Amino acid sequence: MPPTRSRSGLGARRRGPKRAGRRLAACFLALACIGVAVAACAPDRPSASGSPSPGSATPTASPTPTPTVDPIAALTLEQRVGQLFMVGTSVRGADPATLSAIADRHAGSIFLHGRSQAGVDATASLVRSFTSLVSPATTGDEPLWVATDQEGGQVQVLQGPGFDRIPSALAQGAMPPDQLASQARTWGGQLGMAGVNMNLAPVADIVTSPATAHSNAPIGALQREYGFDESTVETHAGAFADGMRAAGVVPTFKHFPGLGRVTGNTDFDAGIVDDTVDASAPDVDAFRRLTAGPGVSTVMLSTAIYTKIDPSTPAVFSRTVVTDLLRDRVGFDGVIMTDDVSATAQVKAWSPADRAVLSIQAGVDVVLVSADPSVYAPMYDAVLAKAKADPGFAKQVDDAARRVVEAKARG
Repeated sequence: MPPTRSRSGLGARRRGPKRAGRRLAACFLALACIGVAVAACAPDRPSASGSPSPGSATPTASPTPTPTVDPIAALTLEQRVGQLFMVGTSVRGADPATLSAIADRHAGSIFLHGRSQAGVDATASLVRSFTSLVSPATTGDEPLWVATDQEGGQVQVLQGPGFDRIPSALAQGAMPPDQLASQARTWGGQLGMAGVNMNLAPVADIVTSPATAHSNAPIGALQREYGFDESTVETHAGAFADGMRAAGVVPTFKHFPGLGRVTGNTDFDAGIVDDTVDASAPDVDAFRRLTAGPGVSTVMLSTAIYTKIDPSTPAVFSRTVVTDLLRDRVGFDGVIMTDDVSATAQVKAWSPADRAVLSIQAGVDVVLVSADPSVYAPMYDAVLAKAKADPGFAKQVDDAARRVVEAKARG
């Protein structure tokens, strides 16, 4: 230890070696006494058993990091593939093909299609016939998404006792946003009482003019639009979605990248092409802002072809639309689903198996098989076979299943 420069230290040097020695001895003696006192006050050592004696301090253990558990780790490949499908059933009764889809091919979601005046209680009973099939052997105990189209106006599947009559989206667009959110929460609560936990609504398509709305067959002709500009659509579709989420129902924004500018209806006509919407169009920006907020939502893809984005194939099969635009450029990291690809005229040129495989290769998470559940089996079998043969595709299946399972847990 280096010498200190205190006055006492300097004095020790001046007094000579003897007196300095006596002073050092006195210091050592004082230090020894202090050591005895400290030892008397020190905590006891742990006992032989390893436990501290009474009055001793308990050492604080370093926190152990919680291991990250893959949410799909317990699912078989067959069950992971099943999570990538939503299979339709008539709202008037349980379709045997849809029951089989869950029991035999692990389908993770169902869709109620058609029109019903049966009311909440009857719908809840129908839904239970499907949710009762959830088990470790079928869905790996993952809950079902039970979805329907409850937009309002001409597109409201569930009606009757317990369900309000919902006005069209165009009428909703005239409401104050906070009033619409409150109403949507009520409508969502009614869905929840019926066992429905996902609504394939609201429509986020922009129809650009009231004068031409009637010529836009899939949206404007049915008053499914919230308005005629990006701001109105964002505000009111967002309010509707907020109300649904507040009621515990997952909303779905549709139909990316926009169906407001086409003339034909992809459900009934083939060769539907949009020559207007590009990657920077307000139609795309509306989805960007709607999906940027908090809370779970899904996005449904259009089956139209967009010549200014990818002229080669319908949007549901286009990696340029699904991954490059919606996932990467728009920044949506949630679940992406197709519009119906079981019976829609726009995709009839592709086999059911190809429709499913191409959608997942493009980056889709859920393939909607709503109108014709009979085509689910060849779709599922094709996806499973390709996942077994192609490691790259198997990773896409895992990534999609993971997003679905995580969204179900959050929603």
